[in-house]
Amino acid sequence: MGQKKSFALRIDTELMEALEKWAADEFRSTNGQIEWIISRALKDAKRLKTNKNTDDQTSGSD
Repeated sequence: MGQKKSFALRIDTELMEALEKWAADEFRSTNGQIEWIISRALKDAKRLKTNKNTDDQTSGSD
């Protein structure tokens, strides 16, 4: 990735609780889980340039 940028996020309590549980289940921090979700959504929407090698490594895990 590159440099990280901080920003405030307002999120519904129920969504945050579900996100925290999901992150714990995946052994990620909540912040890491949010980054993973956003990254995945951007890749799926073809809105994020990806490295060809990275795509090849993850293509079989879906």
